[in-house]
Amino acid sequence: MPVTLVLGGARSGKSAHAQRQAETAAAEAGRAPLMIATAQAFDEEMRDRIDRHRAERGEGWRTLEAPLELAAAVRGLNADDVAVVDCLTLWLSNQMLNARDLPAAMDELTRALTDCPARLWVVSNEVGWSLVPDNPLGRRFRDEAGRLNQRVAAVADSACLIVAGLRLPLERTD
Repeated sequence: MPVTLVLGGARSGKSAHAQRQAETAAAEAGRAPLMIATAQAFDEEMRDRIDRHRAERGEGWRTLEAPLELAAAVRGLNADDVAVVDCLTLWLSNQMLNARDLPAAMDELTRALTDCPARLWVVSNEVGWSLVPDNPLGRRFRDEAGRLNQRVAAVADSACLIVAGLRLPLERTD
């Protein structure tokens, strides 16, 4: 089944787009869509965000939390599943904060996406269009996010960029 990478900046509408696509596909398949969430509530503001996102999705969604073991969550999908991963950049932050081996984690994730039998939308932030971060951790995160997005785009069946709520299809250059 196809995997679609949905890229965009903060508040661009990328998650809403992926959710609408998954809801439509799930309704056609007679299934409840699945949200594979990577966020962790380290503080009150993040808990509020997570609660708002759940409320906005509504009760028709199932949720699987996978802040670190995203590849395992993707491998657990079957051909009848319709799912959204939201989002890769939070997963990357979690990997970095837990001092995980990033190349190995990215390899594992791209293998899982390649083998994924489900209809899947993978949401990620495009962070490379802003100011250069003023510290080494910020620069490393920006660089690793760009690498991760490229790796996922290479194995995805399609990709799009969401800007101001509008969808731009992306095509391969090679």
